[in-house]
Amino acid sequence: MKKKSALLLILTLIIAIALNWVAFVGFDVSGFKYGGMFDEERGIRKGIDLAGGSVISFEASKENPTEAEMDIVEAIFNARLMNAGYTEARISRNGGQITVEIPSVTDTDEAASLLGSTAKLTFRDADNNIVLDGATDIKNAEYQFGQASATSASEAYVQLTLTTEAVSKFADATRKAAAESEGRNYISIVMDENEISRPSVKEEINSETCIIQGDFTPETAQQLANQIKSGQLPFELTTISKETIGAELGADALPTSMKAAAIGIIIIMLFMIIMYRMCGLLASIAMAIYVGLIALVLGLMRVNLSLSGIAGIITSLGMAVDANVIIFERMKEELKNGKTVKASVESGFNKAFSAILDSNVTTIISCVVLYLSGIGTIRGFAVTLGLGVVISMFTAIVVTKFLLKQLVRFNIKNRKLFCA
Repeated sequence: MKKKSALLLILTLIIAIALNWVAFVGFDVSGFKYGGMFDEERGIRKGIDLAGGSVISFEASKENPTEAEMDIVEAIFNARLMNAGYTEARISRNGGQITVEIPSVTDTDEAASLLGSTAKLTFRDADNNIVLDGATDIKNAEYQFGQASATSASEAYVQLTLTTEAVSKFADATRKAAAESEGRNYISIVMDENEISRPSVKEEINSETCIIQGDFTPETAQQLANQIKSGQLPFELTTISKETIGAELGADALPTSMKAAAIGIIIIMLFMIIMYRMCGLLASIAMAIYVGLIALVLGLMRVNLSLSGIAGIITSLGMAVDANVIIFERMKEELKNGKTVKASVESGFNKAFSAILDSNVTTIISCVVLYLSGIGTIRGFAVTLGLGVVISMFTAIVVTKFLLKQLVRFNIKNRKLFCA
């Protein structure tokens, strides 16, 4: 049993080292090559503060466009940037002009083409057949708040107005959709080949106006209305300037930040070992696995990483350490009460679990809110913090517990080695 536990501990340490090697250095196996977290082709995308990027300004062809019309343009840009993975792009407006800053993109012509082309909006059935064209079949879409029907409570919804020619087409489509089985009884709304909504259909709709209901907030209902209206923009956009800019914080900002993070991690590991002895050593191995996992996930997902994103990673690392501290302190209490090491480990984890779960779940909820309501670097912080919290929960609860169980099997009598 001791031999098996020793092998498992050594294997876990090897996995931690290999995981970090793959995450940061990369590998090349059977033709599949991954250059690590900082691989320019398959790794993270650097934020505009770390790598520079493109700055493109557009101007409306229409004189004095309204705020509502510019809201539609901004909604299109946000949707296209999100679909392309540029979560940290920044958008600013000045009257009829709109400027977009896209990190890590140096081909300004490609970026301008991505943003400036007319949005293609379609309504499709479950078989992906186009039933309505946003440019020719939709008159208007607007956010409303109130009773969608005589028996319903007040809620946010989107009111859709169709052209006369589109009414019969939509009636046929909704009649067929309503007759479909659960899971296929819907008409999806697709912009630029990306589905933005999938409202279900309960009955045939044979009128020029209809409503889209769902779990909308006023903000999400307004956003959907803007996206639907984007299929029939009232004006074209003219590119008035395209330029590339360098890293706002300098080319050395990312290496310096990573060095600072590495120093911080080493100091945390030393602190854990000094304070919690063998438990701290095992927690440090779990932390090494956390670092490798978060780096691998961020690289494979091609997350836009800025300084705010790095702050999110470090914050989640702090939460991982915090979880271990809670667990070890509970273990110390059990050991002082005279329980065996094995019973103290089990009891320590059981008593700490609810506190760890509650704190991490509330943090994840905050990340979701930040991501949905924030822009640019705020979203970047939410993404890295959210991913980090999920991974840190796994390493703190699963990996650390597994390692401690292996150590317990050595039947070590000296309790001081177990943070007592």
